[in-house]
Amino acid sequence: MEWYVIFVESGKEEKVQKWLDFHFAMETLRHLVPKRKLIEKKGGKSYQVIKKLFPGYVFICVHMDLEKYKIIMNIPNLICILNTGAYYSQVNNSEMSVILRLVGNDDIIDYSRVYVENSKILVKEGCLFGIEGIIKKIDKHKNRAKVQLNFMGELRFVDVGIELLHKLD
Repeated sequence: MEWYVIFVESGKEEKVQKWLDFHFAMETLRHLVPKRKLIEKKGGKSYQVIKKLFPGYVFICVHMDLEKYKIIMNIPNLICILNTGAYYSQVNNSEMSVILRLVGNDDIIDYSRVYVENSKILVKEGCLFGIEGIIKKIDKHKNRAKVQLNFMGELRFVDVGIELLHKLD
């Protein structure tokens, strides 16, 4: 099965997922809306929030054919299936493997434990462990790491939550 990306009305990602569940069995189609945990400050207090990694997009894993394409295109709130040519284009495996590694099993990018020493970023544990090269910047005040992801052939920079360690434990 290959991964594809469908563009939907922003805020309607969960409704589209329910329609996909209604039309397809779990073994014929898997869907994913990657999310990330972040700390936001409001009124002097810190809150944990969960935000979509790519608002307005739903990833689907399916053996695409004309019949499935027609069913998917008739789902309410769907705008299009992203493509670079004809009707639909699959996501490059190397791009998708990084996203899947980040989200893990629960579709949410959890905090990574990060230590900064002499401008070098060291990840002790978490989803960024082993792929430190995608980290481009650390914001110590907001506890966020700006990471570089490829998305349908384009570079995207997104913030993910981190737990900043003061010394390497």
